[in-house]
Amino acid sequence: MSGILLLSIIYLAFISLGLPDSLLGVAWPVMRTEFGADLEVAGWLFMTIAGGTIISSLFSGKILNRFETSHVTAFCAAITASSLLGFYFAPSLIWLFLLSIPLGLGAGVVDAALNHFVATRYKAHHMNWLHCFWGVGATTGPLIMAAMMSESGNWRSGYLTVALTQFGLALVLLLSLPLWKQAPVAVSDVPDDLSLTDTASKRLVGLPFALASFVLYCGAEALIGLWGSSYLVQVKSFSVQTAATWISVYYGSITVGRFLSGFLSLRLTNRQLIRAGQGTALVGSLLFFLPLDGLMLTGFILIGLGLAPIYPAMLHETPVRFGRDAAKRLMGIQMAFAYSGSTFLPPLFGVLASLLTLQLFPVTGFLMILFLLLCSERLNRVLAKRALSRAS
Repeated sequence: MSGILLLSIIYLAFISLGLPDSLLGVAWPVMRTEFGADLEVAGWLFMTIAGGTIISSLFSGKILNRFETSHVTAFCAAITASSLLGFYFAPSLIWLFLLSIPLGLGAGVVDAALNHFVATRYKAHHMNWLHCFWGVGATTGPLIMAAMMSESGNWRSGYLTVALTQFGLALVLLLSLPLWKQAPVAVSDVPDDLSLTDTASKRLVGLPFALASFVLYCGAEALIGLWGSSYLVQVKSFSVQTAATWISVYYGSITVGRFLSGFLSLRLTNRQLIRAGQGTALVGSLLFFLPLDGLMLTGFILIGLGLAPIYPAMLHETPVRFGRDAAKRLMGIQMAFAYSGSTFLPPLFGVLASLLTLQLFPVTGFLMILFLLLCSERLNRVLAKRALSRAS
């Protein structure tokens, strides 16, 4: 019973992780009017939050070596809640930038800590369902903000509601500290002798391909989400409302896909899920080149369903690929590279599109997914060679 309760709390934490992620984009049209800020300032705020997340992810391994995951998660949840509460009280734009730093720092550590905890103690289906629950939080956040603004016309009420929710999570995490000691120990499929018989260089073979895969995956997911609507409106002459609906369908496909992947992972390995997902996403990206609108829009669904299992499966495969001892440090490094991909690659495409044409969107999406597939297959071959050398 205690194990089920702990797992429920971790699921709740993943919902909470997703809640703040979309608040800024929804509230910014009202916020910028109040603060007299330009439209692009939202991008700089996003970059500030992402910068904090990347830095804390890089150092999460050292933090987790010194402190228990339960304590780190509870403390960082309180930091995140305090930062969101600060947004509610923020008197000027500079305060939003200052508060964005601890908001990103807290989120990065919690994300890396929980992903490592689940990857080393629970089966793959839980990793997929946890990231599905993150999608629930990311979907609920904008709904909360929209409801608060429609009721009071004030964006601050939305941040206050989410902040109080986060404080509630921090309290639950604090009260649940004894439960974490009863969590299952090392139930993942990591060979017990991996970290004992292999040198550090052998354990980390293929790491560059793994890191590149995280950059490309998150870059592709964010690219489709950020520029898909603009492509449909400006190139394909869709209405703004219709384009926005299809981007929502795209994100909904990722959430549904992760729910379904949880069941598929009961029969398929992480590598099989990753390969199948990449193949499905690649087929979806090819549909963007077809002249028929119906098939092109189906591409958004296929890409979303294809991308769905890749990120959770790659995270869950970390201790299998590199050993349980290295996984704690590498989990944060991988996530830092993932955040870098989602932070920098879509804006770089925006610069390219502004200099050339937005019609490069289908080509760019296809190439990113193709290179993701190639990196993953190269990593699999490298790891297969390592397995053969260990067996001989």
